[in-house]
Amino acid sequence: MPAKPSVLFVCVHNAGRSQMAAGWLAHLAGDRVEVRSAGSAPAESVNPAAVEAMREVGIDIADQRPKLLTVDAVEASDVCITMGCGDACPVFPGKRYLDWQLDDPAGQGVAAVRPIRDEIKTRIEGLLAELFPADGAETR
Repeated sequence: MPAKPSVLFVCVHNAGRSQMAAGWLAHLAGDRVEVRSAGSAPAESVNPAAVEAMREVGIDIADQRPKLLTVDAVEASDVCITMGCGDACPVFPGKRYLDWQLDDPAGQGVAAVRPIRDEIKTRIEGLLAELFPADGAETR
């Protein structure tokens, strides 16, 4: 893994899970990790319930926009984490792929999104411990 690894989060609409994961990773890792997110069929905008749930923990993802998954984004990433997008993510040798099974927050209110947000945070903390084992679980 390079000194500054890059992580790509992919879900179908790039409007909920992947945006929350990118927000958590950017918040917890700071500039130690390059963070990307994309979707196989991007929505028009980020899920308002996901924006509100992240705002509750001090992370602002309101300025994010869903982006289309590209081969270039996958190729440029060291770790690709899929969240319910099936086989839409291209596979390249030498990349690390993880599939996180998470409930889809689409159409859900903020109360239903909070547990998904919290599960994503736990997984991000585990990912950081793997990416930076010398740091232990320490984040900024």
